[in-house]
Amino acid sequence: LAFAWGLSELGRVGWAVGFVYVTAAAMRLARFNIQTTGQSDKRYFIGMPSPAAAGVIASTIFAWPYPLIGYPQSIAAIAIVLVPAALMVSTVRFRSFKTINLGWTPSYMAIPLVAGLIVLIATKPNITLVLLAYGYLLSAFIELVVLKVRHRNEPHPPQNAANVIEHKPRGGA
Repeated sequence: LAFAWGLSELGRVGWAVGFVYVTAAAMRLARFNIQTTGQSDKRYFIGMPSPAAAGVIASTIFAWPYPLIGYPQSIAAIAIVLVPAALMVSTVRFRSFKTINLGWTPSYMAIPLVAGLIVLIATKPNITLVLLAYGYLLSAFIELVVLKVRHRNEPHPPQNAANVIEHKPRGGA
């Protein structure tokens, strides 16, 4: 799909970009199969999940269905394909949403939110799907920045000689 949409202008380079994406997806799926048995934190995926990476490309093409013509537009197609490919094999943590807790008590609040999302997808699918796909892509980086800022703002105990407790062996000199 991406090749026909914007990579075909690049010839063999376009084929190579498509091959890199497919290879990254295969590596991502292999890593997922290996990690699921011993994964300790089920809240996160290590690397972008392959359906989400495919969603970035597919939603972009759905939002802009016109073929990309010319070298500058083909460079944009390369970025749209290679960024999700690189994120699939990266160690960036992406939220799983299986155990997400928004701080709400169990209520019916999720029903209007899901209904609103369905209405948005039904009325403006090209915009909504692009926002969802790129929002998920960016969410990993936003969460990474938030965690770094929180870690930086946590109070750390001062590291001077008066606060360091020395360990002395028992029962002897």
